[in-house]
Amino acid sequence: MNLTGNTILITGGGSGIGRGLAEELHKLGNQVVIAGRRKQALDETTAANPGMKSLTFDIENPAAIRTFAAQVAAEFPALNMLINNAGIMRRENLLAPQPDLADAEAIVTTNLLGPIRLTAALLPLLQKQPHSAIMNVSSGLAFLPMALTPTYCATKAAIHSYTLSLRHQLRATGTEVLELIPPYVATHLMSGADDPRAMPLDQFIAEVMAILKTQPTPTEIVVENAKGLRFSAESGKFDAIFQRLNADMSDVH
Repeated sequence: MNLTGNTILITGGGSGIGRGLAEELHKLGNQVVIAGRRKQALDETTAANPGMKSLTFDIENPAAIRTFAAQVAAEFPALNMLINNAGIMRRENLLAPQPDLADAEAIVTTNLLGPIRLTAALLPLLQKQPHSAIMNVSSGLAFLPMALTPTYCATKAAIHSYTLSLRHQLRATGTEVLELIPPYVATHLMSGADDPRAMPLDQFIAEVMAILKTQPTPTEIVVENAKGLRFSAESGKFDAIFQRLNADMSDVH
């Protein structure tokens, strides 16, 4: 994957991993467009990075995604990279009454249906470019779940599966399909920003960028801290890591 001269759309680009990627890719001379629901976060990020652009949109609304995709095509016709990063993570007590499943449905809509819908809406534009790429952000928890966040983990497992199928279907085209598999990173997702157990965001972004600069680019971008989760089944350590993770994370809120 060529890391320069691109027009890149990053959802959830106003904070956390999305902002970290946006800033590093912006430094490399790419036209970076960040998108999300929180205009203040987007404005703060673009103000700190002159030349970066932003667009607001609601990833939970199918009609809004179609309108947004048309806006992107009109304003950034050279778009050749989509990074599906936006996501939400919430604790769920499956033993408590759940009359409407509002949290679970919001997580599925944002984390799974949102990327699928946005990819479908923008794929015709991406396919027009000589070379393009789609990067879906899953999680180490796609491969070994944290029981406190069952729907989040399920959506990330589904994104992994969807990415495999998307890559296979696009294998004969000029669109590369990548998967970024983060570990527990110090962001405001699930109050991890101040947790000493979380990987510092700057270290994570630096390692990701180093991997992306290798040629050929790996289809899965897995930093060292994520390998224990990603390859837990292959290593024969799934049960042990599952028990340790869910004991260690019992106080996360």
